[in-house]
Amino acid sequence: MAPSNTHTASATGAPSSTSTPGLQLAIDGMTCASCVARVEKALNQVTGVASASVNLATEKASVQVAPGTRDATTLLAALQVAVKKAGYSSRPVDNNTNVSQEAANIASTTKQRGWAVMAAALLCAPLVLPMVGDLFGRHWMLPALWQFVLAAPVQFVFGAPFYRAAWRAVRAGSGNMDVLVVLGTTSAFGLSMWAWLTSTSNMPALYFESSAVVITLVMLGKWLEARAKFETTAALRALQALRPERARVLRGGVALELPLAEVVVGDELILHPGERVPVDGLVLEGHSQMDESLLTGESLPVTKKEGDGVTGGAINGDGLLRLRTTAVGAETALSHIVRLVESAQALKTPMQRLVDQVSSVFVPVVIAVALLTGLAWWWMQGDVATAVLHAVAVLVIACPCALGLATPTAIMVGTGLAAKHGILIRDAVALEALQAVGLVAFDKTGTLTLGRPTLMALQPLQTGLTPTQALVWAAGLQSGSEHPLAHAVLVASKDQHLMPARVRGLRSLAGRGVQAQVLTSTPAQDTTPPVPNTLLLGSTAWMRELGVDASQLEQHAAAFTRQGHTVSWLAAAQTAGAPQLLAVLAFGDRIKPEAAKAIAQLHRMGLRTVLISGDNPQAAQAVADQLGIKEVKAQVLPEGKAALIAALRAELEQSNEHTLTKVAMVGDGVNDAPALAAADVGIAMANTHLDGGQSGSDVAMATAGITLLRGDVAMVAQAISLSKRTQFKIKQNLGWAFIYNLIGIPLAALGFLSPMLAGGAMALSSVSVVLNALSLRRWRPNTDGGT
Repeated sequence: MAPSNTHTASATGAPSSTSTPGLQLAIDGMTCASCVARVEKALNQVTGVASASVNLATEKASVQVAPGTRDATTLLAALQVAVKKAGYSSRPVDNNTNVSQEAANIASTTKQRGWAVMAAALLCAPLVLPMVGDLFGRHWMLPALWQFVLAAPVQFVFGAPFYRAAWRAVRAGSGNMDVLVVLGTTSAFGLSMWAWLTSTSNMPALYFESSAVVITLVMLGKWLEARAKFETTAALRALQALRPERARVLRGGVALELPLAEVVVGDELILHPGERVPVDGLVLEGHSQMDESLLTGESLPVTKKEGDGVTGGAINGDGLLRLRTTAVGAETALSHIVRLVESAQALKTPMQRLVDQVSSVFVPVVIAVALLTGLAWWWMQGDVATAVLHAVAVLVIACPCALGLATPTAIMVGTGLAAKHGILIRDAVALEALQAVGLVAFDKTGTLTLGRPTLMALQPLQTGLTPTQALVWAAGLQSGSEHPLAHAVLVASKDQHLMPARVRGLRSLAGRGVQAQVLTSTPAQDTTPPVPNTLLLGSTAWMRELGVDASQLEQHAAAFTRQGHTVSWLAAAQTAGAPQLLAVLAFGDRIKPEAAKAIAQLHRMGLRTVLISGDNPQAAQAVADQLGIKEVKAQVLPEGKAALIAALRAELEQSNEHTLTKVAMVGDGVNDAPALAAADVGIAMANTHLDGGQSGSDVAMATAGITLLRGDVAMVAQAISLSKRTQFKIKQNLGWAFIYNLIGIPLAALGFLSPMLAGGAMALSSVSVVLNALSLRRWRPNTDGGT
């Protein structure tokens, strides 16, 4: 089922996380999946915590607070104490931190690590060079004292962070990568010291180079890993950086440049051409084009005029705009989008939780294997040095870093990439479920259609009455109405540059129609029939109540109904008897231009499609026929949609034609909420841009696990394609991590790997997993349904 945690949406159409309150902590000192399991266990034991999830790639903990917990400050302090007892340090995440400054800080830290790696490598070079010389018959071995002088700084100065982290882990009763590295390198260094101090030979067998090189290789691996992990959050940082830091605010008629923190709802702003919108707002004056590509993935500029909404982060075109602020800070659409992406990256899939459980027992098992390896080699050869070296190789190669990074790095890249293309994924569970979808059910109105009634046809009856004149009269009757059909009539008259007839005494009869007295009629021609005194425009049922004879236009009306159109009638009141029929109007909801191609794309991907609608069978079937959808479920009430989704899932599971057994529901309205909740994956579709208008129902987006920021049906296939690609990368990463350990540990135990080779392989495994996840960024939406 779709995630059940409640979210609301802003006026701009972007959901927000305003349900169960959450806290975020930045965790320092984690090095592998074992650390993740330890921190999660500590956090979950704190009173007031509903659940806690720790991400190794972002080094952050996301904590959901249990209902009824009021004092967030006290809870935050308790969480930090729990993290400290587990052997790590933490600090609250400041969401107001300047993004560019934070990126600069990370870059500076990474640069410092790079210099440390270079220094350690320079110290190791004289230790490794004699091994290269041996290959060419050269004997460049340094005296024991020089080996010690070179290796000791690497082991105890550059390796100090490993010792501190290992000590914290041991004190907390846990094991992690640092424990393995410290045990392995200290054993090699200690063995060298013992051989040096007890040997009577001038050139005893020493292993200082093994301990120093392993430390250096692990440092190199962590440095490369940090650089690569920084790239996995590039999409999120790009979103966070969209909001400018200052705004031009009108105060007392003067435009002042103020920090964004001083802007409040209701303030009027001036936006110059080329500037980025600082807040969500409403256009009070001006006309321009907006580039919303980084928010919605839409490459084409969006026209903005008086009365339209604008979203913070969009780029203004060539027009000067005056705006009224409608949302600032955490309440803007951009902030909601960032929170959803962060939430998706923090939560874990069932697969990742299984990996974490395996990793939690991994370190103790590895230490046991290393101990048995050492004892076995000692028993077989009686050589302590050889036994220790093989045990060290096992300890070094068995680091579970790759396992811990395999899933979160791919999810971070996938969700960030999805957001860049206008696809908001609420959590990793929805992302994982989407790749197993075998059937996609669609709502009709607003999802496959534009959701706006359009005047499709107008057929007059009276001789001499033209469609143009009938439209002028109808537009006059509808000029004061807010009904969607009235809007369709007025738009049609405007498109033909017609002036609606002047009327008076306009009267609306709920559920029936409107009537009024006509004062003028345009265009005036000799062939135009006399202007009726009173006109009526309304439903078939109302005309029947009034006794209107519609027989002469019934054939046209029946044809319109078969096409799925809604019919209205225009009639003139008579001084005696029933009103006289003048014309029949047909209203239809146009299918979205890209819908047919998008449905065909889903079919090429091997997915079933079903149309579920509350409309009459003729209207639903007409839309389905145009789109190529074979299965239609019409006249389904909102409460019946959930049961229908359950029935489709059961049918799919029993079918031998589909190996994919999950059902996705795509909708945009309140009446779709039950079906979105019942589906394995609920997909809420916005019908317009994030412009403050009707961009999808708040309830629909609160229920769905995935929100599409554009009303483009093709984005459904794109979301499924990206999900499949992301899951493929996760499986690749996990496969590599498991195979690496399954092969590496036995090879080390059997003596085929030296500690240096084991250290290099260990560093390579983590880096390769992150780089493989980063390769997901090459994904691009396509029109063929491929992954």
